[in-house]
Amino acid sequence: MASSLLRSALVLGALSSVGPFAIDMYLPALPAIGADLGSSVTAMQSTITAYFLAFGVAQLVYGPWADQAGRRLPLYVGLAIFFLGSVVCTLAGSAEMLLAGRFVQGLGGAAVMVVPRAIIRDLHTGHEATRLMAAIMLVISVSPMLAPLAGAGLIAVADWRAIFAVLSLGALASLVMTRFALRETLPPEARQPVRPRALLAAARMLLGHRGFLGLTLLGGFGMASFFVFIASASFVYTEQFGMSPTGFSLAFAVNAIGFFGASQMAANLGLRFGAVPVVLVAAAGFAASTVALFALALMGLASLPVVMAGLFVANGFLGLVIPTTMVLALEEHGEHAGLASSLGGTLQMLVGGAMIVLAGPFFDGSVVPMLGAIAVCGVMAFALSRIVVPHQAALA
Repeated sequence: MASSLLRSALVLGALSSVGPFAIDMYLPALPAIGADLGSSVTAMQSTITAYFLAFGVAQLVYGPWADQAGRRLPLYVGLAIFFLGSVVCTLAGSAEMLLAGRFVQGLGGAAVMVVPRAIIRDLHTGHEATRLMAAIMLVISVSPMLAPLAGAGLIAVADWRAIFAVLSLGALASLVMTRFALRETLPPEARQPVRPRALLAAARMLLGHRGFLGLTLLGGFGMASFFVFIASASFVYTEQFGMSPTGFSLAFAVNAIGFFGASQMAANLGLRFGAVPVVLVAAAGFAASTVALFALALMGLASLPVVMAGLFVANGFLGLVIPTTMVLALEEHGEHAGLASSLGGTLQMLVGGAMIVLAGPFFDGSVVPMLGAIAVCGVMAFALSRIVVPHQAALA
């Protein structure tokens, strides 16, 4: 059983890592890509937004489809679409072509986020499912640390197109792995036809539910702060602070360690103190640390060590906010857990993409606009925590 669990964790973790690598691997190369294509910082940031928006919306398709057609077919199609998008990015001769390729990548990448979760549900329940999910998250958590370093290493020996060529090869390898190392886990008799009317009715119910919508948006603003960082940090760290692509990758890894390190403690803290107190304290800490860091930037005190330390603390709090709000948001909706998970993921991606778009006009390559947008996300998350979380506690 242990070897079977390890094999499943490695296969599903590798598939689930495709999306994080597509997001993080090309970040060190963004300034070089913009210079090569003669594009602005805003245009380069829009390639990140395009991926997030496509990724978010496509989740709504793959979940119901995987329940109807089985798990492997949506994975095949999603990985094929991701491969196509990666090839377009590799050959891009303009920012517009790169934008289109990133959008197609997002449409395909959503499959390897949604379907593995369904496979976990097929294979195990209870404690075994928790163990498998924890093992997969451990594999995934390495991706934001390794992906930028891998991208920096590639552009040190080749140009930025090599990054997307490697992502294309990764998609092909994932297709082979799906074919030979992943069995179909949903038998035909357990498959459910897609009923659009029932799906729409359930979606309307969820969107009208104060707790689900509020908690989802709370987590969404938390994730949006990280999206803003992803879209801006490579320019800030390389241009204002003079870091190399490799140095930026290491700085990026520090933030990832803060986030994932804290997220591993979320379950134990929730068990000991309760999920509601954890969210309230963590949201307050996240808001306080981001606002304080923005204030230091306005005073001209945001040196590289200060920014890295401040974001490490803020992302530590964020690592407690996001998984706990996800659990609370789904708590009352067990009968629609799959749809609620997909819809929640879509809403959070849309919030993240919207924040990048709204912050874009203010971005001038310096640290102040980036930290200002992150602070806005912190304040919004804090406000929602005070409005929604006590309401949820009163209903419990």
